[in-house]
Amino acid sequence: MIDSLVTFVITVSGGHAALGIVLFTLAVRLLLLPLNVRQARIAKIRERLAPKLRELQKRFARNPERLVKETSALYAKEGSSPFAGFMPMLAQLPFMWLMYRVATHPTALVGHDLFGAPLGQQVAGVIANYGLLSTPVLVFVVVIALVAVVAWLSTRQIKISEEQPELMRKLAPFLPYGSVLAALVLPLAAGVYLLVSSAWAVSERAVLASRPL
Repeated sequence: MIDSLVTFVITVSGGHAALGIVLFTLAVRLLLLPLNVRQARIAKIRERLAPKLRELQKRFARNPERLVKETSALYAKEGSSPFAGFMPMLAQLPFMWLMYRVATHPTALVGHDLFGAPLGQQVAGVIANYGLLSTPVLVFVVVIALVAVVAWLSTRQIKISEEQPELMRKLAPFLPYGSVLAALVLPLAAGVYLLVSSAWAVSERAVLASRPL
């Protein structure tokens, strides 16, 4: 299935695998847009209810069952539930896995490159084959640098809630930089996918945050 899909993506893009990865990533992101809109709406509901939720937690701190009941009732008034945000998130996982598999396919990317840099090789392999001061390595550096810029923009969008565990509050600002580490160890094609996907995510969050949902 993956072989056929990768072949189809490359064929549709005129034989340009890098362009195919970009177009495929954008297509999947567009398909996931309704789920992301729903997730953004749920996040705004949680943000709006945060003060009331804190009051309930203080009021029923010694009565967990009553706390759960009152919390569910509070969300119900907004037409939501405390667990509503998990479904859109879980529904996205198969699509994300599929995009990753396309971007890291071991054989279909052989012979395809981005400005001379092999899409199927990691940065360490490119350095070993072409030397540190070479165009293929420069392509890798540019892609990784752009992924880092997008990760920085993503950290500026993070809203840390007081209800989150202390460890999570400390780690949250660094989580977007995981894409940078991934781009350093995965093939260039995966770096292209990460760049396009994360740039879309940052732009999408900015647009959804500015609109009433």
